[in-house]
Amino acid sequence: MNSTAAGEWLKKAYHDLTSARILYEAHHFTDSIGVDLHYAIEKSFKALLAWENSRIPKTHDLPELHVLTEELVPLEDDDILFTANRYHIEMAYPQYDRGLPSREEVGEVLAFAENLFERVCICLKISKESIIHESEH
Repeated sequence: MNSTAAGEWLKKAYHDLTSARILYEAHHFTDSIGVDLHYAIEKSFKALLAWENSRIPKTHDLPELHVLTEELVPLEDDDILFTANRYHIEMAYPQYDRGLPSREEVGEVLAFAENLFERVCICLKISKESIIHESEH
């Protein structure tokens, strides 16, 4: 197990998650919030891989990362990963006919990302408070 590498991934996930929460509460653009959420979810999954000393693939595909980590943090329904996956692939670059995701949808993904982050911390026995403390210093 590699708690140092996992902790670094979790710290970065926490940064993205905190940014998403602040932007959401400020009623900022939902596409910008979505990008932060995508990265928070991605880095949470990669923390699990780092903990296991597994190869961390150079991918942003959330369902693919979930398949690699589902034994550690199983999900009852992974449909939300496909929603969040669009935020990186489709929302990061301008698209002619693509509107912003709804505030409701982004709120659901935010709740999922926060829950996933906490579940990963519990699974890895890394306290959320220590991640927060390290992020502030």
